[in-house]
Amino acid sequence: MARRPLPGILSNRPAWDRGRDLARFAADNATDVLHPIITITRGLRRQAAWLHRWWSTAPRDRRNTTLFVSAAALFVVALLPYGPVLVGVGLMGSAAWLGRDRVRAPEGPSEAERVRLRCLYEALVPYLSAEGDPRPLYRHEGDWRHAFVAYQFAQGRLVALRLRYPAYFTDGEPESRARIEQLLHAKAGRGREYRFDWNEEENHLTLTALPPLPTTIVAQRFVTAPGETVLGFTDADSASRTIPVRVDDTVRDAPPVVWRTGPRSTEPHLLAVGRPGSGVTTLLRSIALQALHHGDLLAIDGGGTGEYLFLSGRPGVLAVESGLAGALATLEWAAHETERRLIAVSRARQAGRPAPRDTRRPLWIIVDRPSGLSQLAHAEGRTDPLRLLEVPLRHGRAAGVAVALGEQAEALDFGELRHVNARVVLGALPAAQIRDVLGALPCTTPAAHVPAGRGYARLGDGPVQRLQVPATPDPYDEDTPDAHRQLVLALLPTAHPQPVSMAKSPETGGG
Repeated sequence: MARRPLPGILSNRPAWDRGRDLARFAADNATDVLHPIITITRGLRRQAAWLHRWWSTAPRDRRNTTLFVSAAALFVVALLPYGPVLVGVGLMGSAAWLGRDRVRAPEGPSEAERVRLRCLYEALVPYLSAEGDPRPLYRHEGDWRHAFVAYQFAQGRLVALRLRYPAYFTDGEPESRARIEQLLHAKAGRGREYRFDWNEEENHLTLTALPPLPTTIVAQRFVTAPGETVLGFTDADSASRTIPVRVDDTVRDAPPVVWRTGPRSTEPHLLAVGRPGSGVTTLLRSIALQALHHGDLLAIDGGGTGEYLFLSGRPGVLAVESGLAGALATLEWAAHETERRLIAVSRARQAGRPAPRDTRRPLWIIVDRPSGLSQLAHAEGRTDPLRLLEVPLRHGRAAGVAVALGEQAEALDFGELRHVNARVVLGALPAAQIRDVLGALPCTTPAAHVPAGRGYARLGDGPVQRLQVPATPDPYDEDTPDAHRQLVLALLPTAHPQPVSMAKSPETGGG
């Protein structure tokens, strides 16, 4: 039979070692046994401390009133059956609750987070320090806690940071800002978009990691007023409102980028620029589908790929052209129609009458890739289509004519930007080209992966906003999913609007 070892207290170890084990054993057991009493005692002490603080801060008249009410309540409770017992049980229960062990969350960043903040601080030293500064905010082996006011981590990655920078930093120069933003983008972690908010008055810079914009919103009937067109969707803090959208059989609110047209609009025309496959044609299709609910439409496909053939013969669609001859004839009619509307509106105002009904119905001109038609017209010695567009672009606001242009980035003619104040850039383009089109650089870093319809929008002199265009594929394309095809076809109007003549009038040449 195997021999069992003797207990530790009976072994032949030294006496002082056995005594230490006995003391530790007794202390552990005493702590377990007396833990309720320790908890209640701690709670009573906290209750007494709270009562002492209240008594020292309360005014004298309030003390007397409280003492009288307490004495009366104790007298009534003492007369009740089991009153003192219930009071004692309630007092012990509250003391046990207040005296419980409270696990406090660790304060401050973890060791890994401190290392990341330290590296970020050291990387900023060459850019935010200057020789001769007696008390530099950024210096090697300095304290990063003086420079970083607030920070936030999520799953070990930096998602928000607010830092101070010295007053002599040239925060008004785009080149200086770009260097700091590029550095923070690299050190905070690539693969995400970051927004940079510069507070020049207080010398603060706030970095925020932005979530990716949703790409699951498809073409649908958006809740808008007449004269409003949804270009796409942006961040919640960049839009002044939200609209309900349907995503995967569920309805949720999304912040839109709304383009407003009409006589009082400051951005009556739009220009979308991007590379092939960036989603420019998708944006123009989405605009066309929304425009047909409130006006008439002319669609010109300069690429000749048949992206707008699904609009042919639909109510409200006056013409869909892809050839040079048809496009020139359509644009010439649009120019004369704009002039006719201007004359009709002017005569009505001079006579004190409202504008005619046919001039109040919006006319939309969608021109996709006009540079292709311009090259053909130049080769054949014919009129440049862009010259025919000058009349609608100049006077379309007063005549109720809105023009939406889509152009490839490589073929962009900057003369097209003169009369267009609403501008959209889609796809991955160089920062210099984005600034040339929008007139300003976006305050966010470029996305690592740019899906179709992803880019930036700027309406007039407003801020540059992130943009995701709703998916609006060509329903006649065989690669289009059947669900998306049915959604696009369902958006086409069914009621026939008032017919518009394409013939020239003898006075103005308009229809």
